[in-house]
Amino acid sequence: MATKDSLHEALHQYFGFDSFKDNQEAIIRSVLAGKNTFVIMPTGGGKSLCYQLPALMMEGTALIISPLIALMKNQVDSIRGYSQEDNVAHFLNSSLTRAQMREVKNDIMAGKTKLLYIAPETLTKDENLEFFRHVNVSFVAVDEAHCISEWGHDFRPEYRKIRLMIDAIGKDIPIVALTATATPKVQSDIIKNLHMEEVNKFVSSFNRENLYYEVRPKGKKRSVQKQIIQIIKSMPNQSGIIYVQARKTTEELAEVLNVNGIKAAPYHAGLDAKTRSQTQDAFLMEDIDVIVATIAFGMGIDKPDVRFVIHY
Repeated sequence: MATKDSLHEALHQYFGFDSFKDNQEAIIRSVLAGKNTFVIMPTGGGKSLCYQLPALMMEGTALIISPLIALMKNQVDSIRGYSQEDNVAHFLNSSLTRAQMREVKNDIMAGKTKLLYIAPETLTKDENLEFFRHVNVSFVAVDEAHCISEWGHDFRPEYRKIRLMIDAIGKDIPIVALTATATPKVQSDIIKNLHMEEVNKFVSSFNRENLYYEVRPKGKKRSVQKQIIQIIKSMPNQSGIIYVQARKTTEELAEVLNVNGIKAAPYHAGLDAKTRSQTQDAFLMEDIDVIVATIAFGMGIDKPDVRFVIHY
């Protein structure tokens, strides 16, 4: 079991932080002890660290089940940014070529990879299940765990098969379920579906004193667009996201913003994977300031300087 000093040393060594936030230390100790762990923490609360640090400290490879390809890439890029070795973290999904998949699996078998991000659809493939039976899996983290529940707003049927897949890989593999959005009904559904009857549960406060909410009456389109431009220009060089309901609107509004001197790009599920990835990278690297998106964007995106979110 990690001592207080060794845990803080690891935190500083891997991430450069000197202290934990809120429940992070207790959560990490639960994971390191091999316990099933349920984490309910608001966005920006540091959920990712709760499985990333123990994965780096433990023997074997942690499987991180994530719902979005864009989210996987973001997380892998982030963890590689803290590490000296790119192969410490990988993702395995449909965006990779066969050759790239072999390279990832070779790194895992060589013991070089501590975190593997994977979609539930990829996990269910027979060839992958057979592969993971030969891998020393330290634990399985289910990110965005509310996707399991039929009562949740992001229900994904494939998520309900996760427990079966874990049992097919091996016995007694600890599970860490994490979410920022779960009503009591959804929480019960997650615990029941993952068979986490014996679980250490950690719930952090959702009181976000640093957030300001404002509701404005929505007038004519041109008037609303003018207001949006004014809001963005009042925060120069700041990052933000504008959510819209239709794919067409993402492109129309992004064009309006660009014409008015605001670096913006559209993002929706109708764009090809390469374009979506390039847009996300441009946003994360500050090449564009604003993403105009449908709900296809944003789940778990790790960008610490987002200063506004507008629902159009």
